[in-house]
Amino acid sequence: MKQFVEYVARALVDNPDRVQVTETERNGALVLELSVDPSDFGQVIGKQGRVCSAIRALLSCAAGKLGRRIVLTILEPPDRPKPAGEDAAPSEEPAPEA
Repeated sequence: MKQFVEYVARALVDNPDRVQVTETERNGALVLELSVDPSDFGQVIGKQGRVCSAIRALLSCAAGKLGRRIVLTILEPPDRPKPAGEDAAPSEEPAPEA
């Protein structure tokens, strides 16, 4: 499974040498953690999360055949540029008095 996720991610991104997949076991489930270059993060997620959903669906099918549970976690790079409005502080309006 690790090789499958690496293969797909490397095919999607502009910097395939920066793709890393780690494999751990947690609560009986195989957990795959995918990290990519910050500039490639959006390509792995896709519009409205469709690319990562498709990868997870394929992993789910393979896991069913193996009788296992597989979880894919895509690690968000800490230095990823935020889209406009995402880094805005929440408005601090006073709560209405009752």
